Amino acid sequence: MADTPQSGPAPDVPTRLTTADGKPLKAALAKAQAAARRRAFLLVLPLLAFILITFVVPIGQMLHRSVHNEGFAVHQDIGSGVRTPIMTNLRDWFAANPQGTEPDEVAYEALVKDLVVLRDLKAPGQAGTRINYERSGSRSMFTKAARRAKKIEPPYKEAMLELDEDWADPELWQVMRGAVSPYTSNFYLAAVDRERDAAGDIQRVNENRRVYVTLFVRTLVLSILITAMTFILGYPIAHLLATLPLRYSNLLMILVLLPFWTSLLVRTTSWMVLLQSQGVVNDLLVSIGLLSDDNRLQMMYNRWGTIIAMTHILLPFMVLPLYSVMRPINPSYVRAARSLGATSWTAFRRVYFPQTVPGIGAGALLVFILAVGYYITPALVGGADGQLISNLIAFHMQKSLNWSLAAALAALLLAGILALYWIYDRLIGIDNLKLG
Repeated sequence: MADTPQSGPAPDVPTRLTTADGKPLKAALAKAQAAARRRAFLLVLPLLAFILITFVVPIGQMLHRSVHNEGFAVHQDIGSGVRTPIMTNLRDWFAANPQGTEPDEVAYEALVKDLVVLRDLKAPGQAGTRINYERSGSRSMFTKAARRAKKIEPPYKEAMLELDEDWADPELWQVMRGAVSPYTSNFYLAAVDRERDAAGDIQRVNENRRVYVTLFVRTLVLSILITAMTFILGYPIAHLLATLPLRYSNLLMILVLLPFWTSLLVRTTSWMVLLQSQGVVNDLLVSIGLLSDDNRLQMMYNRWGTIIAMTHILLPFMVLPLYSVMRPINPSYVRAARSLGATSWTAFRRVYFPQTVPGIGAGALLVFILAVGYYITPALVGGADGQLISNLIAFHMQKSLNWSLAAALAALLLAGILALYWIYDRLIGIDNLKLG
């Protein structure tokens, strides 16, 4: 008979890890981590709210306004806040007739009925202003016709043309067709010098109205040129500050930071004093005989004025990122390269310069973005030839009050900057960007 195996002592069963108060350790750790995440979120919540309120929301409103303008579709009473649909009869006619349909007697009857409503609401100027954004001279047509709308009798087409022959203009009817809906892409078309013809097809505007594309190109070219000039001037300055002893570099850094303590308007007007025909620079050149009094340099109210003044103003934004990258570079690297037979130029090109590329990228990106959005300096020293797209955006915001077109121009400018940012990331890599 085989021996029956005897069972040994039972193995120890691992006990569940718990905290001092008996709670499972895993659950306690998860609870502690959740509490830590909540505290971290509450700490950054004010900053997040600030960014949302001052950055994300305004950009969202800008993008919405660039495709939305209800000046020809809805009238809002400022006192009571009541919103009343307007141009409803004309909207119905447009909905029933396709693009390119010539306005008939029914169309003019709908227009007259809507003009009566506009007069009762005291809103003909609002509707005319909306059409005037795309076809100049329309506001006076609407106000004039609205004053006489109740006296207009059939045939409506003939009566309207007696008031103003421009009511038969197919371009005017095409603009009104696009304006009866609050949402439209026409402002983006205008921002790239395009418009819709009477048939609704997209075409280029007249040559004398092609301004925006030219300004976009000029803004891009001048911003790149200013960025390149700040790099050429700022690289030696940053290198000097980085290689000098700390007590001297700190003293010279004050001179770099000094412009930040001076008003931008003061610095710009100072350049106006320096660069004008009877200014300091021209007087100095005449006094030393390099120029005659009749051949003074024209450095104001042109592109040269914009380039010179903006290069000076934006130079510190190039110097500071370069300095922050150059300062930690160990000078023994260059000495080691020279001791191994490299020339000074080779040591600089192969050893020193590659280590400064992150600072170059950060400074160039910072200067370029600031240059694209500047409008005070070009407005004061640039004249008509030195204006940038930002000046036209400011004009539509402050003078013409065409906020939708200004928003469309700003949205295109933002899209261009984001595209260049993406190209920079693909070619160089955003991870290589270093601000300090």
